[in-house]
Amino acid sequence: MSIGVIVQARINSTRFPEKIMQIINGKSIIELLLKRLSFSKTIKKIIVAIPDNKKNKKLENFLKQKKINVFSGDEDNVLKRYYDAAKKNKLKIIIRITADCPLVDPYLLENYVKIFISSKVDYLSNVCPPTYPDGLDIEIFNFDTLEKTILLVKKKYDKEHVTSYIQKSNRFKILNLKYTDNYSKLRLTLDEKEDLNVIKAIFNYFKPRLDFKWEDILTYYKKNKKVFNKNSFISRNEGATLSNGQKIWKRAKKVIPGGNMLLSKRPDLFLPNLWPTYFKKSKGCQVWDLDKKKYYDTSLMGVGTNILGYSNKEVNQAVKKAITNGISSTLNCYEEVYLAEKLIEINPWAQMVKFARTGGEANAIAIRIARAASGKDNVAFCGYHGWHDWYLAANISDNKSLNNHLLHDLSSKGIPKNLINSSFPFNYNNYDQLEKIISENKVGCVIMEVYRNIEPENNFLHKIRKITKEKNIILIFDECTSAFRQCFGGLHKKYGVEPDMAMFGKSMGNGHPITAVVGKKDIMEISQDTFISSTFWTERIGSVAGLKTLEVMERIQSWDTINNIGNKVDRFWKNMGKEYNLNITTLGLPALKSFSIKSDNWLKYKTFITQEMLKKGFLASNAFFSCIDHTDEILNKYFVTIEPLFKTISDCERGILSIDKILTAPCCVSGFKRLN
Repeated sequence: MSIGVIVQARINSTRFPEKIMQIINGKSIIELLLKRLSFSKTIKKIIVAIPDNKKNKKLENFLKQKKINVFSGDEDNVLKRYYDAAKKNKLKIIIRITADCPLVDPYLLENYVKIFISSKVDYLSNVCPPTYPDGLDIEIFNFDTLEKTILLVKKKYDKEHVTSYIQKSNRFKILNLKYTDNYSKLRLTLDEKEDLNVIKAIFNYFKPRLDFKWEDILTYYKKNKKVFNKNSFISRNEGATLSNGQKIWKRAKKVIPGGNMLLSKRPDLFLPNLWPTYFKKSKGCQVWDLDKKKYYDTSLMGVGTNILGYSNKEVNQAVKKAITNGISSTLNCYEEVYLAEKLIEINPWAQMVKFARTGGEANAIAIRIARAASGKDNVAFCGYHGWHDWYLAANISDNKSLNNHLLHDLSSKGIPKNLINSSFPFNYNNYDQLEKIISENKVGCVIMEVYRNIEPENNFLHKIRKITKEKNIILIFDECTSAFRQCFGGLHKKYGVEPDMAMFGKSMGNGHPITAVVGKKDIMEISQDTFISSTFWTERIGSVAGLKTLEVMERIQSWDTINNIGNKVDRFWKNMGKEYNLNITTLGLPALKSFSIKSDNWLKYKTFITQEMLKKGFLASNAFFSCIDHTDEILNKYFVTIEPLFKTISDCERGILSIDKILTAPCCVSGFKRLN
């Protein structure tokens, strides 16, 4: 009877690339595994089945040089790869081993084969459920079972995981072998770098022997448990449950502090452990993740960057042309001059412009210029203005000073303590508070968002403009988020209040990094007396994307479209509150809407919405940032999909259901928190 092992292998692992090529005592992991398997006298053939793609050519060449039997097959349908490999090698009994398990016991395997033959089952394993350590997994099945399975399987998951259908379909006679004690939480497999340290320790302990058994490892474990604690935090079969995006997020947290560069894109703010996290492609208002799943983005649309939708054709064409012609050189790009002139045309009160690439930079530039022009260091502010020292200095004396300005619990660690009492926050629509700050401190500039969540009341903006003029204080409007949402240019135009300086960003380049500081000449000229300079503020893509984005916006009057969309969403949410007796409050500009439900369980409900919408193909939370590609068809799909969730939340509020029993992921977090 032809008995063979098919070792499933690849080097393009998402969590630990080229893990099976890691070297221990002069040999790769894959070589160590194959050598150990060769100690079994029952096995007649060992075949390494790899994906047939360019990424694994290195592995294929390596194995062929070592004169190892290699089969290249279907990349995604691993079940078919097994079937084709077994058929080509005329196997009657197939033993499935994965290449990241170099400690599989060949003698245990030999005994399992004898039991498989004598018991006349279709499938034998030690993983249903597991009692042996992760990494000693052995599965045995006959060719007839494999052939039936490949004809019956329809789901992608079952094609990828080979034996999952056999295990759960109830069509096959199955036998599971258990160890006397349960060691299923012990890790002897290789998924993470911490696993490699444990496996190295084991091979070094038994060196030069490679024929040690599972019981030998167990004896070593009982005497040296500290060695095995290094990877004990990793869950068994995590690779089968985590998406590719979540696998990379785990890698990211090890090499990037906080996992990424933008707080608003951290998965813990949406759906911990389940949020896709990374994208492969985006177009219109749709996003494709690393597993090729497509979602409608009914959430943040690039955190407010893409009014014209993702990958807008006209903007992309302009950028591609710029790339072809070169985006940087010793000389300057002329497009920045055209963009400056266009911004001044839009804002006739201004005469000069400076460019950067991010909102935080633009805010810092504006504050530097205002301090230089006014000759006074103190700043009064309202709203969110980035991460720079001048802003976070407000939390030196009181770590909750910024809590009413979008983000909670921002730490002032790393901010020079001598900046204390240099930045003074005031709340929106609280003119008396600002007036008091100005009367008690030598304020050189006031910087504020024109409108984030609530509209100005009692001539709030006009009063601020009046007092800043009277006191010779520079007024700065931070319109990085609000600009181009309700009119062509800054939101201040709607209220008829002209600042001394303003910042535009986010949507101005439709996703491409470009921000601008626009201001009056007598103030902006002072920037020549203080050093403000950066290499990549001069590259061409931002200016080109900005010019084309403004051209398209002006032509199609995009602000009308996105406001109409946002108003529809706002009305729908309010209707859900009435329909299901929920205390729903909506906030924000029409094109930047969000809602909340007054409840002690609000964060859990928010998590639930994201959880269920994700299953239906929507990136969704409690915010909806509109773009021109949110068509009525897409909106209707969104409304139909999310409405039942409000009913479920209502049932939870009334005690009919328990939100804790419905959630399948940890509750999302709110605000700034350190990640473990």
